Amino acid sequence: MTDSKDSAGPTRFSRLWDLLKQPSAAIPVSILLVAGIVIGLAGWGVFNTALAYTNTEAFCISCHEMEAHSYKDLKETIHFSNRTGIRAICSDCHVPHALLPKLKAKIIATKDLFFHMTGKIDTPEKYEAHRLEMAVAVWSTLKANDSHECRNCHQNVWTDTSNEFGGAARHHKQALEAGNLTCVDCHQGIAHELPKEFKRPADKDLFADPDKWLADLKAMVKGNS
Repeated sequence: MTDSKDSAGPTRFSRLWDLLKQPSAAIPVSILLVAGIVIGLAGWGVFNTALAYTNTEAFCISCHEMEAHSYKDLKETIHFSNRTGIRAICSDCHVPHALLPKLKAKIIATKDLFFHMTGKIDTPEKYEAHRLEMAVAVWSTLKANDSHECRNCHQNVWTDTSNEFGGAARHHKQALEAGNLTCVDCHQGIAHELPKEFKRPADKDLFADPDKWLADLKAMVKGNS
């Protein structure tokens, strides 16, 4: 005797297949398929447009905290005004280019909306009180990804010291020879004012232990929290 449970499955599928093969079903299925493709493309277009907008400078400084403090810092640095005429905006340094890392960064950045709504850094005094905490968070990301955002614009520039002179050539040569440093180990404060607690490590200490300076600052942040 055939098990009714076993025979029910194939029967249901075969009936569905027979239904789809009917000429009357071909048009609705085609319409559903086309509609699905159109809706999917439209959804992706809206999502991609929204994602691109959140990378614009206008969006980044739409919050008072960012315009009055972070953006004010940036305008006083070489990344904003320089002889090449090339200006970096917020997303150039804070948002990865690859899709998945970019989405991860966007999700993590939603905490900034909470800080905005709760007024965590809405005054100069509050901003300064949290400057070290915010700087350490960004520096930690750059340490972890080998200063990936820096290299989007400065790719392989520092590996050729033939066109450099003075301290830049010397330090880049030492860093290359050490082999365990990344851009942010030496170039803190290139877009924003440094926290008052930050003390730049001596070259010999940095080359001996390139992780110590950030570890010490993380401990300081943890102790202040």
